[in-house]
Amino acid sequence: MERPTVLTGIKPTGHPHLGNYIGAIKPALEMAEDNRSQGIYFIADYHALNSVQDRQEFKEYTYEIAAAWLALGLDPDKVIFYRQSDVPEILELHWILSCMTPKGLMNRAHAYKAKVEENNLEGNDQDSGVNMGLFTYPILMASDILLFNSDQVPVGKDQVQHVEIARDIAENFNRTFGEVLKLPQYVIEEETAVIPGLDGRKMSKSYGNTIPLFTEEKALKKLINKIVTDSTPPEEPKEVKGSSLFTLYKEFAAEDEIESMREKYRKGIGWGQVKKEVFEVINRELREPRRKYYEYLEDTKALDEVLKRGAQEARSIAAVQLRKVKEMIGC
Repeated sequence: MERPTVLTGIKPTGHPHLGNYIGAIKPALEMAEDNRSQGIYFIADYHALNSVQDRQEFKEYTYEIAAAWLALGLDPDKVIFYRQSDVPEILELHWILSCMTPKGLMNRAHAYKAKVEENNLEGNDQDSGVNMGLFTYPILMASDILLFNSDQVPVGKDQVQHVEIARDIAENFNRTFGEVLKLPQYVIEEETAVIPGLDGRKMSKSYGNTIPLFTEEKALKKLINKIVTDSTPPEEPKEVKGSSLFTLYKEFAAEDEIESMREKYRKGIGWGQVKKEVFEVINRELREPRRKYYEYLEDTKALDEVLKRGAQEARSIAAVQLRKVKEMIGC
């Protein structure tokens, strides 16, 4: 029986943070350990070009995401790991799909709608600050997914719509030209769908509330101590549900540690002590990956080699699928 294909990517729009790890990298690494599926992992650098238009930053962020994947245990000999811009077939499919994607579908995309609403509130032209990359972002993401016959796409809750759009685009193509594009399914971990940041909101670079994944120990401790908590006295019981600190803790702690912390919440524990223990488990689990991460960044040529080798494998798959699509449309 053919193994299902699992595809996931991360945009290099900033330094890797804990939200990236918990919400995307960790679940994807767990899937990579499952030999029952074919893992495809990529750095979505063309997607990042919408917002990162400084050449040096663009390169640095791309290398940082690559180094993060590898430092955290992704084995490029067991999965396909590549940089999006090294697979030109993606852009060719993007144009083909653009020609049969209704503009109305793009008008309903969350990112575009949010920008229009922001402009309307500020009294600007509704398309102020909107480039065509942002507007057609879902079509490029659909191309990423559909080109590799992806069965499952692990995403955060805010990305579910993009997988649904990919399905809509594929269904439209199949109705028009015949069945050639596989309809993907999104995979989401409900408990870690929204990772809290320093202020309790979703951890996001746009909110400035992130905790860098590989920050050094002292800085990590200071950031964790800044996490917003309520005024519940130490001796009073606390709820683990909705607790930013507990959410972070359970992603790095062992099962017995999690149960122990759950019991401490039930009996009563001071937030200062919780923060101390959160720091200790996160720092413990990231100490070795942190060392490897900086080693990889010292050797970007080696990173390029890993990514180019993965791109060759990715292109061998992409070329076959693109050929089928072009035959269907008469090219």
